[in-house]
Amino acid sequence: MLDWLDGHDGVDASTESLDGAFALLADQRRRLLLAVMWTYGEELTLPDAAEEVAVRETGRKVTNIPAERVREVYLSLYHDHLPRLVDAGLLEYDQERDLVAPDAV
Repeated sequence: MLDWLDGHDGVDASTESLDGAFALLADQRRRLLLAVMWTYGEELTLPDAAEEVAVRETGRKVTNIPAERVREVYLSLYHDHLPRLVDAGLLEYDQERDLVAPDAV
């Protein structure tokens, strides 16, 4: 899963790349999104992924989570967390279809 830490030339991860990895993974919502994608192991719509992240954050069933909370999770994934994970090569995102897919998860 962390092969992206190493350069494409097979060089060991530098302190700088490790710091970047730890900063990326320090956020709970990003870790939860990666866990969701690892659990399912296939592409999901971003709304479905957001629902699952909200379920894991709250510990409640999706039917007991306010729609506004799921929307907030969706927006934060779309605008902040997903682009960072895509840039790191961990996830892929098809904006036309609103699909998230595991890359190296």
